[in-house]
Amino acid sequence: MLKTWFIIMGMMLATVARAQQQEEPTPLKPFSDIEYKVEAQGSFSSGKTPLWLNANKYGLSSLEKNNGYFRAAIERPLEVDNERRWGIGYGLDLVAPFNYTSNVIVQQAYVEGRWLHGSLTIGSKEYPMELRNQHVSSGVQTLGINARPVPQVRLALHDYWAIPGTHAWLSLKGHIAYGMLTDENWQKDFAGPEGKHQQRVKYHSKAGYLKIGNEERFFPFSAELGLEMAGLFGGKAFVPQPDGTIQTLTGESGIKGMWHAFIPGGSDAGETLYTNASGNTLGSWVARLNWDEDTWRVSVYADKFFEDHSSMLQVDRDGYQTGENWEAPSKKTLLIYDFKDWMLGAEFHFKYERPIQSVVFEYLYSKYQSGPIYHDHTPTMADHIGGKDNFYNHYMYTGWTHWGQVIGHPLYMSPIYNDDGTLEIQSNRFIAFHLGVEGVFNHNLSYRAMTTYQNSVGTYDKPFHKMKHNVSALAEVQYQFDEGWLDGWSVKGAFGMDACGLLGHNYGGQITVAKTGWLTKRVKK
Repeated sequence: MLKTWFIIMGMMLATVARAQQQEEPTPLKPFSDIEYKVEAQGSFSSGKTPLWLNANKYGLSSLEKNNGYFRAAIERPLEVDNERRWGIGYGLDLVAPFNYTSNVIVQQAYVEGRWLHGSLTIGSKEYPMELRNQHVSSGVQTLGINARPVPQVRLALHDYWAIPGTHAWLSLKGHIAYGMLTDENWQKDFAGPEGKHQQRVKYHSKAGYLKIGNEERFFPFSAELGLEMAGLFGGKAFVPQPDGTIQTLTGESGIKGMWHAFIPGGSDAGETLYTNASGNTLGSWVARLNWDEDTWRVSVYADKFFEDHSSMLQVDRDGYQTGENWEAPSKKTLLIYDFKDWMLGAEFHFKYERPIQSVVFEYLYSKYQSGPIYHDHTPTMADHIGGKDNFYNHYMYTGWTHWGQVIGHPLYMSPIYNDDGTLEIQSNRFIAFHLGVEGVFNHNLSYRAMTTYQNSVGTYDKPFHKMKHNVSALAEVQYQFDEGWLDGWSVKGAFGMDACGLLGHNYGGQITVAKTGWLTKRVKK
């Protein structure tokens, strides 16, 4: 993995060197092309806010039966400087909510610069899902859009860049980021001072994607392969003990902590004989195969989630010696884990507006988690079994969450659903099926609809007494005005519901009114 990032950085520098003689088309005007958006939303429910009125909205949502917000944002997109060697972008997005986890939300606040294909972003920004339909997919398992953005410093190749010498048949993109979570006060309020919580925890993510294919050569097939990894490290964790005391564990920080987040290593506080890599590390192997015609595209994709090295590589050591050499491997064979924990999907998409424009079907299985047994070998027992991976949870940190919402896939039940004030994912072993459809009736009127069926057995450590089911659905219609004084206004109405025992019986509606436009004059390119 380290070699891959050295190659990417080297290619970025090589691209800079090759472009020194290019002419800039126009002078850079950093205060031109500024967009604005104002938005008001209200949600009204019987019970909690239904899943698809709450999930995959970058954490800008609430489970309270009546909630809403007023939002105002300005943005200079980095894309307005696409014809230049370098560009500048920035944005500020403020929210005044009611019945949310905060009284004021700084949803986005960032500045970014681009030199040729490489960009550097500092601050909080909403990043889209990779290799997935943004509107009707159920989500992704590692770097999702379900939680509030994490303030970070991010170095990226955000668009595919053709590798020199491959005639554009091989392309790369990816990112490296470090940041810090901002929800420590909320965690303490939610869990109470005697509950498990954390403070000043650092964030790290990295991803690399390789694309095989060249659309400009009229060859319809392409493949996108990638690895997404992320983790939490540093800070302090406050963990309740059986005797009622609170143990304070300090995570590895500084340059050493950053390095062990990038290349997993080290150990966590409190570990003695058996040590794991420092921090909470997780990730996904992702892939997408595309068949691209002039008017339509069909794609199939996969997302293989992992929480440790055994589920990442699907192999582990198969036995150890006994006696004085009890820590040494005794066998050359390896234990091969089952390939069960997958998210699989398919999408059919028309490239022009029509009543049914995109159809997505997805299947998600997370019940295996390397098996139901975990056992470290001992001086007298050579067997080693690595199971019970406990997706999104961690013994030290409060898990893969931010402001009570899971950072990954929303079908892993977020802590904000927990009535007992615990900051843990209480449902991470499940099977789910998801269907999403979107389309355009005319130039102004569009819609999307989703339905999801889920069976959950809880977690390995805290299984449900019996399997819990859930059905969630969404129907949403949006009208975009484009004439007269209403130009730039839009109105969106949505109905959502949950049924059965996992999330409860919830029904609700949501109304969103928005206005977009240009705050400053656009520059002609």
